[in-house]
Amino acid sequence: KSPLGGVFLNGFYERHQISYPESAFGLAKYDDTMLNVTDCLPIHLKLEGEEFSMFRGTLLDYSRLLCLRSGKMSRSVAWRSPNGREVQLIITRMCSQTNKHLAVINYAITPLNFDGRVEISSSLDGKVRNLSAADDPRVGASVKGQTLQTIWAKQDGTYAALEQRTPTSGFFMVCAMENSVEGANVSVEEVEHTIFDEQKEVRFSFHGTKGNRVVLTKYIAYVTSRDYERDEINRHARNVVTAAKAKGFAWLEAEQSNFYDAFWSKADVEIRGSAHLQQGIRFNLFHLVQSMGRDGRTNIAAKGLTGEGYNGHYFWDAEVYVMPFFLYTNPSMAKPLLLHRFHTLGAARRRARDLDICRGCLFPWRTICGEECSSFFPAGTAQVHINADIAYCFKSYISATNDVDFMVQYGAEVVFETARAWIELGTWHMNGTFQIHGVTGPDEYTAIVDNNFYTNIMAQMNLQYAHELYRILDTEHAEELQRIKTTIGMQDGEEAEWERAFQKMYLPHDKASNIHPQDDSFLKKKAWDFENTPNTKYPLLMHFHPMIIYKHRVCKQADLILAHYLLGDKFTLKEKKADFDFYEPLTTHDSSLSTSIFSIVASEIGYHTKAYEYFLNTARMDLDDVNRNVAYGIHTACMGGTWLCVVAGFAGMRLYNKTLHFDPYLPTDWDSYMF
Repeated sequence: KSPLGGVFLNGFYERHQISYPESAFGLAKYDDTMLNVTDCLPIHLKLEGEEFSMFRGTLLDYSRLLCLRSGKMSRSVAWRSPNGREVQLIITRMCSQTNKHLAVINYAITPLNFDGRVEISSSLDGKVRNLSAADDPRVGASVKGQTLQTIWAKQDGTYAALEQRTPTSGFFMVCAMENSVEGANVSVEEVEHTIFDEQKEVRFSFHGTKGNRVVLTKYIAYVTSRDYERDEINRHARNVVTAAKAKGFAWLEAEQSNFYDAFWSKADVEIRGSAHLQQGIRFNLFHLVQSMGRDGRTNIAAKGLTGEGYNGHYFWDAEVYVMPFFLYTNPSMAKPLLLHRFHTLGAARRRARDLDICRGCLFPWRTICGEECSSFFPAGTAQVHINADIAYCFKSYISATNDVDFMVQYGAEVVFETARAWIELGTWHMNGTFQIHGVTGPDEYTAIVDNNFYTNIMAQMNLQYAHELYRILDTEHAEELQRIKTTIGMQDGEEAEWERAFQKMYLPHDKASNIHPQDDSFLKKKAWDFENTPNTKYPLLMHFHPMIIYKHRVCKQADLILAHYLLGDKFTLKEKKADFDFYEPLTTHDSSLSTSIFSIVASEIGYHTKAYEYFLNTARMDLDDVNRNVAYGIHTACMGGTWLCVVAGFAGMRLYNKTLHFDPYLPTDWDSYMF
């Protein structure tokens, strides 16, 4: 069984304690890992005792199709057994987009040149494990061996189920299946397994005849104690598969198509003139909708639900790179991502207290349940800009939707709490400016610096927006404002601190060069020797000690350039060009988050050729495996960035002062584009 195969549930994780040979106060205590759960895929076929295998016999024909329009994956296989029996298989898989617990496999068998006994077995396998991490910090999990413990098994005719639990995080999960066979009179056999086998199997047998199509449909449910009480999950799982079986595959297939018809009617980006890029952007948007949490308790992981990279953690990727796509195409899908942050405010407040921040919150750099999971604080917890990134996202949602109820019930509390933290994270300098020291910006090749420009200007935005919201609530929703203040323990006069801080925020600008320094030390550092760094030494983080990287003038990804996009009305076009010309040669783009931002800003400043080149790298990063690591999961931020390249880059869309602005142009290789 391939260690890269797996089934993943958004938000279902195991916890382990982080081991530090040399610990320190306030470091993250636990790491959470999205688990590879019960394997529901096994279906085994025998023709007169000969087992079908792609590794034996002769493959006569094969095709695999992922239908982005309808949300199905199909395989067509024509195979000849070692003894000459030929069969046609058409296998269709589908993860329901209207019922997060449900998946379906439709397995059609047609004997081509024989009559005889056919056996087909449908199984659940609980003996699963996660991929163990190697030397690459971006890959694999810290858990080793099998984590899930099988505690209960059930079989009843064509129905079977396994219940498993996590030893530490305390979750329970049931994987259940129902099966039906159409096109033949079948015998059903319950294959005996003990609980120690950790699997269940239902075997069907029938007399196959040449040219006659027989179809097995396997209805699968995953239900966990994150959604229901533990003593309810078995019943819910059985109800899901029983109801699905009653509706049948054709009904579920139509329901799935209806979902995607509605999704694509709002979300599609049409590119005429490049089928290559058209496929890339649709593939990316498809994965985003497949991977996102929609229950307000889950978010979207850096690798979606396609692999174990980064342990299934949520980062700032969701807010800055993915959220805009949903916000401006399907706002109802954007809202649950924000609610996830609201529902983890308690953990963010506790994290702030760990760092001696007595007011407000500090959201974790990487997390599943809301607690910090980053063990390397210089490139983790120190990236406090995540507070402002989240506040920016709330601001964007409220500005775009005018959802006043959301602002009052959820948004204001998050914006206030993030703003309160900046007052304690920052310091008043003797020159009268408000400064933020000892932090890391988006560029992870530059750590623990004073006055990272991106952090400062985003914090300024956070503080200013909190002050604006406070005034709106004070005027229009005074009772709700008082409720929020009581809830968070906010004192009268704190809003005045926010106002003073954002007005006096330190934002350095070198007038001689017209460059904004990335931080106080960046321009003083020795330039990285790019000329003598071979391609085999990239990404730098895999070949050089952090201390070597940190002391050089080199960027992993867009940092200050990202501020040009998010807060573009704060800069002149001349300043944007000067900064782009300075920082582009210093940026390795070792992060998949980088190229989309450089493409957007290049479009704005008139560097259209560069913008298109960066877009080419972004749009098919996973389809073409540009970074040679897609086996460990897709790059959701890059996928969201693809949409941004078109909409914010080529079309120049910005939202300034609650007004949409466009400045479109047409890439020379295209006939048109539409969104």
